Amino acid sequence: MKSDIQIAQEAVMKPIREIASSIGLEEEQIEFYGKYKAKIDVNQISKERNGKLVLVTAMSPTPAGEGKSTVTIGLADALTKLGKKSIIALREPSLGPVMGIKGGACGGGYAQVVPMEEINLHFTGDMHALTCATNALAAFIDNHIYQGNELQIDSRRVIWKRAVDLNDRALRQVIVGLGGPIQGVPREDGFDITVASEMMAILCLATDLKNLKQRLENIVIGYTFEKNPVTVKDLNVQGALTLLLKDAIKPNLVQTLEHTPAIVHGGPFANIAHGCNSVVATNAALALGEIVVTEAGFGADLGAQKFLEIKVPQLQKAPDVVVIVATIRSLKMHGGVSLSGLTEGENLEALEKGFANLEKHIENMTEHYGLPAVVALNEFVTDTPQEKELVQTLCQRKGISCIFTSVWENGGNGGVALAKEVLHLLEHSTSQFHSICEENSTIEEQLEAIATKIYGASSVQYTKEAKLQLKQLEKNGWNHLPVCIAKTQYSFSDDATLLGRPTGFKLTVRSLVPKLGAGFVVALTGNILTMPGLPKKPAALEMDVLEDGRATGLF
Repeated sequence: MKSDIQIAQEAVMKPIREIASSIGLEEEQIEFYGKYKAKIDVNQISKERNGKLVLVTAMSPTPAGEGKSTVTIGLADALTKLGKKSIIALREPSLGPVMGIKGGACGGGYAQVVPMEEINLHFTGDMHALTCATNALAAFIDNHIYQGNELQIDSRRVIWKRAVDLNDRALRQVIVGLGGPIQGVPREDGFDITVASEMMAILCLATDLKNLKQRLENIVIGYTFEKNPVTVKDLNVQGALTLLLKDAIKPNLVQTLEHTPAIVHGGPFANIAHGCNSVVATNAALALGEIVVTEAGFGADLGAQKFLEIKVPQLQKAPDVVVIVATIRSLKMHGGVSLSGLTEGENLEALEKGFANLEKHIENMTEHYGLPAVVALNEFVTDTPQEKELVQTLCQRKGISCIFTSVWENGGNGGVALAKEVLHLLEHSTSQFHSICEENSTIEEQLEAIATKIYGASSVQYTKEAKLQLKQLEKNGWNHLPVCIAKTQYSFSDDATLLGRPTGFKLTVRSLVPKLGAGFVVALTGNILTMPGLPKKPAALEMDVLEDGRATGLF
């Protein structure tokens, strides 16, 4: 069996100018980054958006894997095969997972975006620009304090962190400025992974370059000795930061193995950030394509919930159809089967028990948010006919179709049945989208709504620190900002070990961080971290480069 990277390296790509031409882009509307990558100048394309939007999400992930990005890509290829002008809108991979354990974000098998090696590594430099802008702001803050501190910034209350796009637990908490007076003012600091940074969220939610600059100047970097907020506008460095990001805000155009256009841009994590590709990229795709297939990170309780509550107000368009990806392997794990136990054969009892997890995601999308939906069952060779029949039956009881997909093995051909169901829903169903949070809700009201309705919690509880922060947020007039909940992806709860569909638990909010540039407040729950660590055996141990420059070991 060929690996993902072998399949990608054997692919015959079309020059990117041909891919651009297929969606009506002229050469003056794109900027070439080599032969197979380009950036789109969104200022030179139509602002009229006529495309339909399909959101791909999933059940709660497990180590068995679900294949959400793979299904997203395969579905778009299948829609192309059916004669539709489809475009994919994906997030960019982070080097943290690529070098760590999860791998890249280019799909897999015969449903991939290419050039896979370049996209998974440095791509067009967007991640590096975001990292640079984040650290430049940190340098400006420390320099201001060192040079007399005219703004009276309390170095104990600086909340802006530095960033690096790698998993590096040693950088979670650091002290800067050591070594004497000429080295700066000592203070506690820390690093976020770039994809969890506010800079990333800003890039992905900005509607254009002007809006990007406005968001950057709204960033709260810390507080004065009098506990008043200090912003980037106070430091007067919004122009310099915008300059660093002027190219990064342009969305990237690549292609799938089957030459379907793919706009890959932005990459916020969905467990600790909002988990959706950029508004600029999605808008461009909606203007250029007939059907846009996009994805949101991790399970529907994370990426899809944040897509609907945080991205949709900026996009000003809700999904027309939602695809919920599931696998029999993951369903059985939610039913109590261990990862090693998945090789033991058919287990209908565990499968039915684990279906409760998928059932809750279905209810969230169709009942709480009012969206037409379909389940895509991503097939594995270990699935038995009886197991597949059971999942279809359980889905039918919930009033939703379950379509088998085999896009990893068969590319677009393996997604034709799913594509036909999506087209049926687009034609015969109407989105009745509505937010679960009342307009102008307080932070506490939003947290209560999300926790009880989407997660199934009994209530929300706050640490002493979070209670004090709630008072500060209210004092500063930020108590009605949207909430972005940082939570484990493995469970509806904030406890990663509670699989399936837990009930009766309390969601614990330990800290609240204002992200005024992004336009939301982050609520940190459980033991979630904004800087991941590497596993004992990182994926990087298998990576290498051949004498001809080809990469090996990427997946």
